[in-house]
Amino acid sequence: MTGAAPSPTRSRRPASVASLLADVRDVGRDPRRGGYSRFAYAPAELELRTWFEAEAARRSLDVVTDRNGILWAWRPGPGGSLDDAVVTGSHLDSVPGGGEFDGPLGVASAFAALDLLDARDVGGERPLAIVAFPEEEGGRFGRACLGSQLMTGEQDPDRVLGLLDADGTSLADALTGAGLDPVHLGRDEEALRRIGVFVELHVEQGRGLVDLDQPVAVASSILGHGRWRLTVTGEGNHAGATLMADRRDPMVAAAQVVVAVRDLASSRPDARATVGRLQPVPGGTNVIASRVDLWLDVRHPDDDVTRALVAQVLESAHAVCAAEGCAVELVEESYSGQVRFDAGLRDRLRGVLPDAPVLATGAGHDAGVLAAHVPSAMLFTRNPTGVSHSPEEHVDDADAEAGAAALADVLQDLLVPREPR
Repeated sequence: MTGAAPSPTRSRRPASVASLLADVRDVGRDPRRGGYSRFAYAPAELELRTWFEAEAARRSLDVVTDRNGILWAWRPGPGGSLDDAVVTGSHLDSVPGGGEFDGPLGVASAFAALDLLDARDVGGERPLAIVAFPEEEGGRFGRACLGSQLMTGEQDPDRVLGLLDADGTSLADALTGAGLDPVHLGRDEEALRRIGVFVELHVEQGRGLVDLDQPVAVASSILGHGRWRLTVTGEGNHAGATLMADRRDPMVAAAQVVVAVRDLASSRPDARATVGRLQPVPGGTNVIASRVDLWLDVRHPDDDVTRALVAQVLESAHAVCAAEGCAVELVEESYSGQVRFDAGLRDRLRGVLPDAPVLATGAGHDAGVLAAHVPSAMLFTRNPTGVSHSPEEHVDDADAEAGAAALADVLQDLLVPREPR
Protein backbone atom coordinates (compact mmCIF):
# COMPACT_ATOMS: atom_id res chain seq x y z
CA MET A 1 0.00 0.00 0.00
CA THR A 2 1.46 3.32 -1.01
CA GLY A 3 0.47 6.96 -1.24
CA ALA A 4 -0.56 9.64 1.19
CA ALA A 5 -3.55 9.43 3.46
CA PRO A 6 -6.76 9.78 1.42
CA SER A 7 -8.63 13.03 1.67
CA PRO A 8 -11.80 13.08 3.75
CA THR A 9 -14.89 12.20 1.75
CA ARG A 10 -16.97 15.24 2.56
CA SER A 11 -19.67 14.34 0.04
CA ARG A 12 -20.59 11.40 2.27
CA ARG A 13 -22.38 12.25 5.49
CA PRO A 14 -20.88 10.75 8.64
CA ALA A 15 -22.56 7.47 9.56
CA SER A 16 -24.10 6.99 12.96
CA VAL A 17 -23.25 3.95 15.04
CA ALA A 18 -26.94 3.08 15.10
CA SER A 19 -27.21 3.07 11.31
CA LEU A 20 -24.08 0.95 10.93
CA LEU A 21 -25.35 -1.65 13.38
CA ALA A 22 -28.82 -1.57 11.80
CA ASP A 23 -27.25 -2.79 8.56
CA VAL A 24 -26.20 -6.05 10.22
CA ARG A 25 -28.98 -6.43 12.78
CA ASP A 26 -30.37 -9.56 11.15
CA VAL A 27 -27.01 -11.26 10.62
CA GLY A 28 -26.57 -14.31 12.83
CA ARG A 29 -29.85 -14.17 14.73
CA ASP A 30 -30.31 -17.38 16.70
CA PRO A 31 -33.97 -18.48 16.72
CA ARG A 32 -33.32 -21.25 19.25
CA ARG A 33 -31.20 -19.46 21.84
CA GLY A 34 -32.36 -15.92 21.15
CA GLY A 35 -29.85 -13.17 20.51
CA TYR A 36 -27.00 -13.83 18.08
CA SER A 37 -24.67 -16.72 17.32
CA ARG A 38 -21.87 -15.35 15.16
CA PHE A 39 -19.03 -17.85 15.21
CA ALA A 40 -15.57 -17.31 13.72
CA TYR A 41 -15.34 -18.27 10.03
CA ALA A 42 -18.96 -19.51 10.01
CA PRO A 43 -21.51 -17.93 7.63
CA ALA A 44 -22.74 -15.15 9.93
CA GLU A 45 -19.26 -13.96 10.89
CA LEU A 46 -18.11 -14.18 7.27
CA GLU A 47 -21.06 -11.95 6.32
CA LEU A 48 -19.97 -9.46 8.96
CA ARG A 49 -16.44 -9.54 7.56
CA THR A 50 -17.88 -8.67 4.15
CA TRP A 51 -19.76 -5.77 5.80
CA PHE A 52 -16.48 -4.60 7.37
CA GLU A 53 -14.77 -4.64 3.98
CA ALA A 54 -17.62 -2.69 2.38
CA GLU A 55 -17.58 -0.01 5.08
CA ALA A 56 -13.81 0.29 4.72
CA ALA A 57 -14.14 0.67 0.96
CA ARG A 58 -16.69 3.47 1.42
CA ARG A 59 -14.02 5.34 3.34
CA SER A 60 -11.23 4.62 0.84
CA LEU A 61 -9.39 2.43 3.33
CA ASP A 62 -7.06 -0.36 2.23
CA VAL A 63 -8.35 -3.71 3.52
CA VAL A 64 -6.02 -6.59 4.34
CA THR A 65 -6.69 -9.98 5.94
CA ASP A 66 -3.46 -11.01 7.63
CA ARG A 67 -1.93 -14.44 8.20
CA ASN A 68 -3.95 -14.95 11.43
CA GLY A 69 -7.29 -14.02 9.89
CA ILE A 70 -7.31 -10.54 11.43
CA LEU A 71 -9.02 -7.87 9.32
CA TRP A 72 -7.27 -4.50 8.93
CA ALA A 73 -8.61 -1.36 7.25
CA TRP A 74 -5.75 1.11 6.74
CA ARG A 75 -5.48 4.83 6.25
CA PRO A 76 -1.74 5.14 5.57
CA GLY A 77 0.30 7.97 6.99
CA PRO A 78 2.51 10.41 5.09
CA GLY A 79 4.34 8.74 2.23
CA GLY A 80 2.18 5.62 2.58
CA SER A 81 3.71 4.69 5.94
CA LEU A 82 2.01 2.07 8.08
CA ASP A 83 4.45 2.30 11.00
CA ASP A 84 3.56 3.64 14.46
CA ALA A 85 -0.14 3.45 13.63
CA VAL A 86 -3.05 4.44 15.81
CA VAL A 87 -5.24 1.32 15.79
CA THR A 88 -8.80 0.90 16.99
CA GLY A 89 -11.53 -1.72 16.59
CA SER A 90 -12.76 -4.86 18.28
CA HIS A 91 -14.26 -8.17 17.10
CA LEU A 92 -17.27 -9.44 15.13
CA ASP A 93 -17.93 -12.88 16.63
CA SER A 94 -20.21 -13.66 19.58
CA VAL A 95 -20.87 -16.20 22.27
CA PRO A 96 -23.76 -18.61 21.56
CA GLY A 97 -26.96 -16.59 21.88
CA GLY A 98 -25.06 -13.40 22.69
CA GLY A 99 -26.05 -9.78 22.48
CA GLU A 100 -26.04 -7.42 19.54
CA PHE A 101 -23.32 -5.06 20.75
CA ASP A 102 -20.49 -7.18 22.19
CA GLY A 103 -17.79 -6.73 19.55
CA PRO A 104 -19.60 -5.09 16.63
CA LEU A 105 -20.22 -1.93 18.69
CA GLY A 106 -16.46 -1.33 18.81
CA VAL A 107 -16.06 -1.84 15.07
CA ALA A 108 -19.06 0.33 14.14
CA SER A 109 -17.89 3.02 16.57
CA ALA A 110 -14.47 2.98 14.90
CA PHE A 111 -15.98 3.65 11.48
CA ALA A 112 -18.24 6.36 12.92
CA ALA A 113 -15.28 7.94 14.72
CA LEU A 114 -13.30 8.02 11.47
CA ASP A 115 -16.22 9.81 9.82
CA LEU A 116 -16.15 12.39 12.61
CA LEU A 117 -12.42 12.89 12.11
CA ASP A 118 -12.99 13.41 8.39
CA ALA A 119 -15.75 15.93 9.12
CA ARG A 120 -13.30 17.77 11.40
CA ASP A 121 -10.64 17.65 8.68
CA VAL A 122 -8.30 15.70 10.96
CA GLY A 123 -5.53 13.95 9.08
CA GLY A 124 -2.60 13.56 11.41
CA GLU A 125 1.00 12.54 11.13
CA ARG A 126 0.38 8.87 11.88
CA PRO A 127 -1.37 6.03 10.05
CA LEU A 128 -4.78 4.95 11.29
CA ALA A 129 -6.18 1.42 11.18
CA ILE A 130 -9.49 -0.19 12.10
CA VAL A 131 -9.16 -3.84 13.10
CA ALA A 132 -11.47 -6.82 13.66
CA PHE A 133 -10.02 -9.79 15.54
CA PRO A 134 -11.44 -13.30 14.93
CA GLU A 135 -12.62 -15.77 17.61
CA GLU A 136 -12.43 -13.25 20.45
CA GLU A 137 -15.20 -15.00 22.35
CA GLY A 138 -13.99 -18.55 21.76
CA GLY A 139 -17.57 -19.43 20.89
CA ARG A 140 -16.62 -21.85 18.14
CA PHE A 141 -13.27 -23.37 19.08
CA GLY A 142 -13.11 -22.64 22.80
CA ARG A 143 -10.08 -20.33 22.78
CA ALA A 144 -10.88 -16.75 23.72
CA CYS A 145 -8.97 -13.96 21.93
CA LEU A 146 -7.52 -16.53 19.56
CA GLY A 147 -6.67 -14.09 16.75
CA SER A 148 -4.81 -11.65 18.98
CA GLN A 149 -3.13 -14.47 20.91
CA LEU A 150 -1.85 -16.01 17.67
CA MET A 151 -0.57 -12.64 16.45
CA THR A 152 1.30 -12.01 19.69
CA GLY A 153 2.65 -15.56 19.94
CA GLU A 154 0.67 -16.36 23.07
CA GLN A 155 -0.95 -19.34 21.36
CA ASP A 156 1.04 -22.08 19.64
CA PRO A 157 -0.48 -22.74 16.18
CA ASP A 158 0.33 -26.44 16.44
CA ARG A 159 -1.77 -26.67 19.60
CA VAL A 160 -4.87 -24.99 18.18
CA LEU A 161 -5.14 -26.09 14.54
CA GLY A 162 -6.68 -29.40 15.60
CA LEU A 163 -9.34 -27.80 17.80
CA LEU A 164 -12.84 -28.96 16.82
CA ASP A 165 -16.14 -27.10 16.89
CA ALA A 166 -19.45 -28.67 17.91
CA ASP A 167 -19.88 -30.15 14.41
CA GLY A 168 -16.42 -31.71 14.34
CA THR A 169 -14.88 -29.13 11.99
CA SER A 170 -11.26 -28.37 12.83
CA LEU A 171 -9.86 -24.86 13.06
CA ALA A 172 -7.53 -25.77 10.21
CA ASP A 173 -10.46 -26.73 7.98
CA ALA A 174 -12.43 -23.63 8.97
CA LEU A 175 -9.50 -21.41 8.05
CA THR A 176 -9.07 -23.19 4.73
CA GLY A 177 -12.78 -22.80 4.02
CA ALA A 178 -12.45 -19.06 4.61
CA GLY A 179 -9.59 -18.82 2.12
CA LEU A 180 -6.77 -18.70 4.69
CA ASP A 181 -3.69 -20.91 4.81
CA PRO A 182 -3.29 -22.51 8.27
CA VAL A 183 0.42 -22.96 7.64
CA HIS A 184 1.00 -19.24 8.15
CA LEU A 185 -0.60 -18.90 11.60
CA GLY A 186 1.58 -17.54 14.38
CA ARG A 187 3.37 -14.55 15.85
CA ASP A 188 3.37 -11.65 13.42
CA GLU A 189 6.28 -9.35 14.12
CA GLU A 190 5.40 -7.03 11.23
CA ALA A 191 1.85 -6.47 12.46
CA LEU A 192 3.00 -5.83 16.04
CA ARG A 193 5.70 -3.43 14.87
CA ARG A 194 3.13 -1.34 13.03
CA ILE A 195 0.91 -0.81 16.08
CA GLY A 196 1.98 2.36 17.84
CA VAL A 197 -1.04 2.36 20.13
CA PHE A 198 -4.28 0.35 20.36
CA VAL A 199 -7.58 1.68 21.73
CA GLU A 200 -10.57 -0.68 21.88
CA LEU A 201 -14.10 0.57 22.49
CA HIS A 202 -16.47 -2.01 23.92
CA VAL A 203 -19.93 -2.19 25.43
CA GLU A 204 -19.59 -2.25 29.20
CA GLN A 205 -20.30 -5.71 30.57
CA GLY A 206 -21.62 -4.64 33.93
CA ARG A 207 -23.39 -1.81 35.77
CA GLY A 208 -20.51 0.57 36.49
CA LEU A 209 -21.66 3.30 34.11
CA VAL A 210 -25.31 2.81 34.98
CA ASP A 211 -24.59 3.38 38.66
CA LEU A 212 -22.38 6.40 37.89
CA ASP A 213 -24.87 7.83 35.36
CA GLN A 214 -22.15 8.32 32.74
CA PRO A 215 -22.17 7.27 29.04
CA VAL A 216 -18.45 6.48 28.62
CA ALA A 217 -15.62 5.20 30.82
CA VAL A 218 -11.88 4.61 30.54
CA ALA A 219 -10.65 1.15 31.51
CA SER A 220 -8.05 0.65 34.23
CA SER A 221 -7.57 -3.12 34.30
CA ILE A 222 -8.91 -6.59 33.46
CA LEU A 223 -9.32 -9.32 36.07
CA GLY A 224 -7.08 -12.35 35.77
CA HIS A 225 -9.11 -15.18 34.32
CA GLY A 226 -8.84 -18.61 32.79
CA ARG A 227 -10.74 -21.55 31.37
CA TRP A 228 -10.36 -25.13 32.49
CA ARG A 229 -11.98 -28.39 31.37
CA LEU A 230 -13.00 -30.91 34.01
CA THR A 231 -13.58 -34.44 32.69
CA VAL A 232 -15.59 -36.72 34.96
CA THR A 233 -15.55 -40.39 33.99
CA GLY A 234 -17.82 -43.17 35.25
CA GLU A 235 -19.56 -46.17 33.73
CA GLY A 236 -21.98 -45.84 30.84
CA ASN A 237 -24.97 -48.11 31.13
CA HIS A 238 -28.67 -48.64 30.45
CA ALA A 239 -31.00 -46.19 32.19
CA GLY A 240 -33.70 -48.79 32.74
CA ALA A 241 -31.66 -51.89 33.47
CA THR A 242 -29.17 -50.48 35.98
CA LEU A 243 -30.18 -50.28 39.63
CA MET A 244 -29.50 -47.00 41.40
CA ALA A 245 -27.16 -48.72 43.85
CA ASP A 246 -25.09 -50.13 40.98
CA ARG A 247 -24.44 -46.86 39.18
CA ARG A 248 -21.20 -44.90 38.68
CA ASP A 249 -22.91 -41.91 37.13
CA PRO A 250 -20.61 -39.03 36.11
CA MET A 251 -23.62 -36.75 35.60
CA VAL A 252 -24.50 -36.97 39.28
CA ALA A 253 -20.91 -36.20 40.21
CA ALA A 254 -20.75 -33.35 37.70
CA ALA A 255 -23.91 -31.79 39.14
CA GLN A 256 -22.32 -31.76 42.59
CA VAL A 257 -19.16 -30.20 41.15
CA VAL A 258 -21.22 -27.36 39.66
CA VAL A 259 -22.73 -26.61 43.07
CA ALA A 260 -19.28 -26.80 44.69
CA VAL A 261 -17.96 -24.24 42.17
CA ARG A 262 -20.73 -21.86 43.17
CA ASP A 263 -20.14 -22.35 46.89
CA LEU A 264 -16.34 -22.09 46.76
CA ALA A 265 -16.40 -18.92 44.67
CA SER A 266 -19.02 -17.36 46.94
CA SER A 267 -16.69 -17.84 49.91
CA ARG A 268 -13.97 -15.64 48.35
CA PRO A 269 -14.63 -11.89 48.01
CA ASP A 270 -14.49 -10.61 44.40
CA ALA A 271 -14.19 -14.13 42.95
CA ARG A 272 -16.31 -15.20 39.97
CA ALA A 273 -16.56 -18.84 38.90
CA THR A 274 -18.90 -20.29 36.31
CA VAL A 275 -19.68 -23.61 34.71
CA GLY A 276 -21.33 -22.40 31.51
CA ARG A 277 -21.07 -25.54 29.46
CA LEU A 278 -21.60 -29.22 30.30
CA GLN A 279 -21.43 -32.03 27.76
CA PRO A 280 -22.38 -35.64 28.57
CA VAL A 281 -21.12 -38.53 26.43
CA PRO A 282 -22.88 -40.16 24.64
CA GLY A 283 -25.76 -37.83 25.53
CA GLY A 284 -28.78 -40.11 25.16
CA THR A 285 -31.94 -39.60 27.20
CA ASN A 286 -32.09 -43.27 28.22
CA VAL A 287 -28.34 -43.68 28.70
CA ILE A 288 -26.24 -43.28 31.83
CA ALA A 289 -23.31 -41.19 30.61
CA SER A 290 -19.83 -42.64 30.56
CA ARG A 291 -18.19 -39.23 30.68
CA VAL A 292 -19.14 -35.64 31.35
CA ASP A 293 -17.02 -32.63 30.36
CA LEU A 294 -17.50 -29.36 32.24
CA TRP A 295 -15.92 -26.06 31.26
CA LEU A 296 -14.94 -23.85 34.18
CA ASP A 297 -14.35 -20.09 34.02
CA VAL A 298 -12.66 -18.50 37.07
CA ARG A 299 -11.76 -14.81 37.61
CA HIS A 300 -10.36 -12.69 40.44
CA PRO A 301 -8.30 -9.47 40.76
CA ASP A 302 -5.47 -11.48 42.40
CA ASP A 303 -3.94 -14.17 40.17
CA ASP A 304 -2.86 -16.21 43.20
CA VAL A 305 -6.46 -16.31 44.42
CA THR A 306 -7.65 -17.44 40.99
CA ARG A 307 -5.17 -20.32 41.01
CA ALA A 308 -6.01 -21.24 44.60
CA LEU A 309 -9.72 -21.31 43.82
CA VAL A 310 -9.19 -23.65 40.88
CA ALA A 311 -7.12 -25.93 43.12
CA GLN A 312 -9.97 -25.96 45.65
CA VAL A 313 -12.46 -26.83 42.92
CA LEU A 314 -10.30 -29.75 41.81
CA GLU A 315 -9.89 -31.00 45.40
CA SER A 316 -13.65 -30.87 45.92
CA ALA A 317 -14.25 -32.58 42.57
CA HIS A 318 -11.94 -35.45 43.55
CA ALA A 319 -13.89 -35.98 46.77
CA VAL A 320 -17.27 -35.82 45.07
CA CYS A 321 -16.24 -38.17 42.27
CA ALA A 322 -14.68 -40.71 44.65
CA ALA A 323 -17.98 -40.89 46.56
CA GLU A 324 -19.83 -41.59 43.30
CA GLY A 325 -17.34 -44.18 42.06
CA CYS A 326 -16.07 -41.83 39.37
CA ALA A 327 -12.77 -40.13 38.50
CA VAL A 328 -11.94 -36.59 37.43
CA GLU A 329 -9.16 -34.85 35.51
CA LEU A 330 -8.55 -31.14 34.97
CA VAL A 331 -6.91 -29.51 31.93
CA GLU A 332 -6.11 -25.80 31.66
CA GLU A 333 -7.24 -24.51 28.27
CA SER A 334 -6.26 -20.87 28.68
CA TYR A 335 -5.13 -18.40 31.30
CA SER A 336 -4.55 -14.66 31.30
CA GLY A 337 -3.20 -12.89 34.35
CA GLN A 338 -4.51 -9.56 35.55
CA VAL A 339 -3.93 -6.80 32.99
CA ARG A 340 -3.26 -3.20 33.99
CA PHE A 341 -3.49 -0.93 30.99
CA ASP A 342 -0.62 1.41 30.13
CA ALA A 343 -0.78 4.11 32.80
CA GLY A 344 0.52 6.90 30.57
CA LEU A 345 -1.96 6.10 27.82
CA ARG A 346 -4.81 5.73 30.32
CA ASP A 347 -4.01 9.15 31.78
CA ARG A 348 -3.83 10.63 28.29
CA LEU A 349 -7.34 9.33 27.59
CA ARG A 350 -8.51 10.81 30.90
CA GLY A 351 -7.06 14.15 29.86
CA VAL A 352 -9.06 14.04 26.63
CA LEU A 353 -12.19 12.80 28.42
CA PRO A 354 -12.10 14.50 31.84
CA ASP A 355 -15.67 13.53 32.74
CA ALA A 356 -15.17 9.81 32.02
CA PRO A 357 -14.79 7.62 35.12
CA VAL A 358 -12.12 4.94 35.31
CA LEU A 359 -13.44 1.39 35.67
CA ALA A 360 -11.97 -2.09 35.96
CA THR A 361 -13.63 -4.96 34.09
CA GLY A 362 -14.07 -8.63 34.73
CA ALA A 363 -14.35 -9.42 31.01
CA GLY A 364 -11.43 -10.38 28.78
CA HIS A 365 -10.66 -8.46 25.60
CA ASP A 366 -8.17 -8.40 22.73
CA ALA A 367 -6.84 -5.15 24.20
CA GLY A 368 -5.83 -7.15 27.24
CA VAL A 369 -3.78 -9.51 25.08
CA LEU A 370 -2.12 -6.68 23.18
CA ALA A 371 -1.35 -4.77 26.39
CA ALA A 372 1.71 -6.95 27.04
CA HIS A 373 3.15 -6.04 23.63
CA VAL A 374 2.01 -2.52 22.67
CA PRO A 375 0.54 0.47 24.56
CA SER A 376 -3.17 -0.37 24.85
CA ALA A 377 -6.28 1.18 26.34
CA MET A 378 -10.04 0.72 26.38
CA LEU A 379 -13.20 2.78 26.42
CA PHE A 380 -16.54 1.43 27.63
CA THR A 381 -19.98 2.54 26.43
CA ARG A 382 -22.89 2.33 28.87
CA ASN A 383 -25.12 -0.72 28.84
CA PRO A 384 -28.38 0.28 30.61
CA THR A 385 -29.33 -3.32 31.40
CA GLY A 386 -25.96 -4.19 32.91
CA VAL A 387 -26.38 -7.56 31.14
CA SER A 388 -24.00 -8.96 28.54
CA HIS A 389 -23.42 -12.29 26.76
CA SER A 390 -27.19 -12.35 26.56
CA PRO A 391 -29.97 -11.04 24.28
CA GLU A 392 -30.77 -8.48 27.03
CA GLU A 393 -27.49 -6.62 26.32
CA HIS A 394 -28.25 -3.11 25.05
CA VAL A 395 -26.83 0.31 24.19
CA ASP A 396 -29.05 3.37 23.72
CA ASP A 397 -28.47 5.25 20.46
CA ALA A 398 -27.45 8.44 22.29
CA ASP A 399 -24.83 6.57 24.29
CA ALA A 400 -23.54 4.83 21.16
CA GLU A 401 -22.98 8.21 19.50
CA ALA A 402 -21.38 9.57 22.67
CA GLY A 403 -19.00 6.62 22.64
CA ALA A 404 -18.06 7.20 19.00
CA ALA A 405 -17.50 10.92 19.68
CA ALA A 406 -15.29 10.08 22.67
CA LEU A 407 -13.33 7.64 20.53
CA ALA A 408 -12.92 10.29 17.83
CA ASP A 409 -11.61 12.75 20.41
CA VAL A 410 -9.08 10.19 21.63
CA LEU A 411 -7.96 9.25 18.12
CA GLN A 412 -7.59 12.90 17.18
CA ASP A 413 -5.31 13.45 20.17
CA LEU A 414 -3.22 10.39 19.31
CA LEU A 415 -2.84 11.06 15.59
CA VAL A 416 -0.50 13.97 16.18
CA PRO A 417 2.42 12.73 18.31
CA ARG A 418 3.27 14.90 21.26
CA GLU A 419 6.70 16.41 21.63
CA PRO A 420 8.87 14.43 24.09
CA ARG A 421 9.37 16.10 27.44
